Amino acid sequence: MKDSATGRSVRARPNNQARRWGMPTSTPELATDMTTVGLIGSGNIGGTVARLAVAAGHDVVLSNSRGPETLKDLVAELGPRARAATPAEAAAAGDLVVVTIPLRAYREVPAAPLVGKTVIDTNNYYPERDGHFPELDDESTTTSELLQAHLPESSVVKAFNNIYFAHLHALARPAGAADRSALPIAGDDAGAKAAVTAFLDSLGYDAVDVGPLAEGWRFQRDTAAYAGLYSADPADWGRPVARNAEQVRAAVAAARRYADS
Repeated sequence: MKDSATGRSVRARPNNQARRWGMPTSTPELATDMTTVGLIGSGNIGGTVARLAVAAGHDVVLSNSRGPETLKDLVAELGPRARAATPAEAAAAGDLVVVTIPLRAYREVPAAPLVGKTVIDTNNYYPERDGHFPELDDESTTTSELLQAHLPESSVVKAFNNIYFAHLHALARPAGAADRSALPIAGDDAGAKAAVTAFLDSLGYDAVDVGPLAEGWRFQRDTAAYAGLYSADPADWGRPVARNAEQVRAAVAAARRYADS
């Protein structure tokens, strides 16, 4: 089969790591060289993306604010495709880099090693955790636009922010599966969005292109396309449920600004 964004051949392969983690045992693999994924932040979302990436055949370089030594257990779990590093080292090593840290720390993301790279931003704004950002409170910008302004020579794509980490792990499916889910993405660079679309495909997800970063609010916290979308009972984010591209597009279209809610 071919990847819809790149036209490159893709093949499914069995994966023992996937079997161990309870994931589908056949995941899509790009037939070209695998990507090295740098992770700035290795918490719930970062760790889940790392697990899916390793299961898909990618290498991962993990980092956090507490130092590489604090990631030894996760590295041991992930196996030889994973190593721990500093945030700057993870940024430099990654062909694709995932920033998954609290919004309040976005200015600490190292800019120089990310020049020319595609950066996936998983952020959401929680004032009780992050403090207040007036430009987010008045909805004159979005979280990913803040990161893009901090990284002017990188191409930021918003993704992974609208799904509970346990659901992200549980819902991954091979391309063509009837119960494959889609995730929304937003970004200003078409090439970067194509790269992220291909990466999502390798992890087990379709992508729904919502438009530029400015439209990323449509799947931010407390919108119709936020985490409850992938739960059979949105009231308590219980059992995960697959949501295809059509369902995600409908949820994105139903989004309302906080001021209009």
